[in-house]
Amino acid sequence: MTRHVVLVGLMGAGKSAVGRRMSTLLEAPFMDADDAIVEAAGMSIPDIFAGHGEAEFRALERRVIARLLIGTPHFLALGGGAFIDPLTQERVAARGFSVWLRADLDTLVARTGRKKGTRPLLDAGDPRAILADLMERRHPFYAKADMTVDTGDQPLDMLVLDLVRRLVDAGVLA
Repeated sequence: MTRHVVLVGLMGAGKSAVGRRMSTLLEAPFMDADDAIVEAAGMSIPDIFAGHGEAEFRALERRVIARLLIGTPHFLALGGGAFIDPLTQERVAARGFSVWLRADLDTLVARTGRKKGTRPLLDAGDPRAILADLMERRHPFYAKADMTVDTGDQPLDMLVLDLVRRLVDAGVLA
């Protein structure tokens, strides 16, 4: 890998699953920003939101991602809202190659429904309506990524192999 490969997109797009599978396939390190945030805070993301609010969570997220973008290139999955932050976008552009994993609304609703109670933004009402609103607001930011890959109901291994091919073609993977 010549640079960090940074996976961005909405919750449920498959960032962690794709990152872990890429890491295993290519024997390269994988880091999940949300896991690193939980470790740094010593509490779950829902607890951070409940106890400190979204603004404090986003500040912590920004600091953790800056740290994760240092060192040997690896695969990095960002939380759904991380790439909205202009400073995070700048850091990712300077040190990595960003890949937007784009999924349609039905796919996102189905995938996020499997992890009830772990996604604070979806606990505020109807998950479909919230995800539709997030799509409208966040897609213009994700569109700034270096590459876009559509995810859906294709097998994970097929998606990962296609992404590997595309990253090789882009000169990110040797």
